[in-house]
Amino acid sequence: MKQLPVSSLGFTLLISALLIGCNQSASNEKSGGSDGKKIVVGATMLSMQNEFIVNVHDEMAKKAEADGVELITVDAERSALKQVEQVESFIAQHVDAIIMNPCEVEASSPAVTKALAAKIPIINVNSETSTKPSAFVGSDDVESARIAMKFIAEKLNGKGNILMMHGYMGQAAQIKREQGAQEILKQYPNLKLLAHQTAEWDRAKGMSLMENWIQSFGSQINAVFAQNDEMGLGAVKALTDAGLKDKVLVVSIDAIPDALQAVKKGSLDATVFQNAEQQGAKAIEAAVKLAKGQPVEKETLIPFQLVTKQNLGEFLKQ
Repeated sequence: MKQLPVSSLGFTLLISALLIGCNQSASNEKSGGSDGKKIVVGATMLSMQNEFIVNVHDEMAKKAEADGVELITVDAERSALKQVEQVESFIAQHVDAIIMNPCEVEASSPAVTKALAAKIPIINVNSETSTKPSAFVGSDDVESARIAMKFIAEKLNGKGNILMMHGYMGQAAQIKREQGAQEILKQYPNLKLLAHQTAEWDRAKGMSLMENWIQSFGSQINAVFAQNDEMGLGAVKALTDAGLKDKVLVVSIDAIPDALQAVKKGSLDATVFQNAEQQGAKAIEAAVKLAKGQPVEKETLIPFQLVTKQNLGEFLKQ
């Protein structure tokens, strides 16, 4: 084999070194670490049995992979106590940032306090705590309920009997969606709230609660506002089984795929779209920026949108 002259060999090695350096620099820029080490983000989610929360997490995972971020996810299983312990574990692991999807406004707050005391940025996604985190990414849940209840009020011409299904009591979305619904009810004195109770964001529990309400109120029911689609779809099933669905409006929140199909079929009258993709992706963006010591918006709010048969095509995935 022909040998390269010493000067050519030196030049080749220099070019190789420069190329390796450039590649390492690009890799470091993508992962966010100036030392080439990946940014590590710990995430604790309210419940991985809830479809919308899973959708938010899936988008977080996609964005993390695209950005070269290591994402460690744990399921709080609706326990604020467990969630606080999970954040303590992330602190002990010295993660670069924490994303929390809070179980409760008050009971999950100590997790925020502990992370901030350890000088680890913490981002609340989708739901809030009374203790303010480094950043919040989500939507205004008061707005979502206003949109849903306004639709019901207009469809009933401002008069009728309504039932409301609450989410997990004490969680920010439940508190704020009740607030938004009550605001609209006050504007329509001829709308009566017959009953309201929790079904804990759960489809089977929503169905069971609706069955009980049908026994109690029967033909008096004009509309149901469910604070999420899972409960709304449970209510639709119970009303359909009882032969009452054609006489009762059902509106819910999130616009999960099953709900969009139900709107298409006409069994669910409307849902309110909450953007899981943007919430998940922007939570990772905030975590990466904070881990790098860069400034972020304290609050990123993504608007809700009413979904009916008329505009359904905008939301159905092709």
